[in-house]
Amino acid sequence: MSTPGFTDPAGTWNRRFAEEGFLFGTEPNHWLRDHAAVWQPGQRVLCVADGEGRNSVWLAARGLQVDAFDIAEVGVAKARRLAAERGVTVNFSVADCEGFAWPEAAYDGVAAIFMQFADPELRSRLFAAIVRSLKPGGVLVLQGYTPKQLEYRTGGPPVLSHLYTEAMLREAFAELEIVTLTEYEAEVAEGSGHHGRSALVGLVARRR
Repeated sequence: MSTPGFTDPAGTWNRRFAEEGFLFGTEPNHWLRDHAAVWQPGQRVLCVADGEGRNSVWLAARGLQVDAFDIAEVGVAKARRLAAERGVTVNFSVADCEGFAWPEAAYDGVAAIFMQFADPELRSRLFAAIVRSLKPGGVLVLQGYTPKQLEYRTGGPPVLSHLYTEAMLREAFAELEIVTLTEYEAEVAEGSGHHGRSALVGLVARRR
């Protein structure tokens, strides 16, 4: 059975990103901003499902070498324009999570922000790919919505199986060293796509 809104992900996101402006704004996600100090200038970081580039461009401005991909070519085109406007270089590509050529043990960091388009089967493969792509000592910074977000409806998919819990993330990333893992609520203001009181979970974890 198909999940509503996820039967044509490329088409869905291309349509959403084709609207005027930036769906999630041009400033970085707050969890990423607050934890980006785990990476040092010159290190190599991957931004997964980067959308219109707000996170990758901000990381590049901090002196990181950034790869980023997204399924939506419209979003990636806007991301490239944003990078040019900010005077930074990001290695962008158009790919979905299974089409991206995940390198082994290549990244000092991975930024995985609101990847909640993934159903449990895809999510399992995606999380495994993220872990494999990290160098020993590499750090994952991840944020998602928890099931309570279904009450707020201020962003994210209205599908329980796509949401995260602290326990689920702890189990999924058991082979990593958990640095920080917490469920919390906050007012989010990230464009029109994420706006208002939100039920969140944040993770920082290091590959052993």
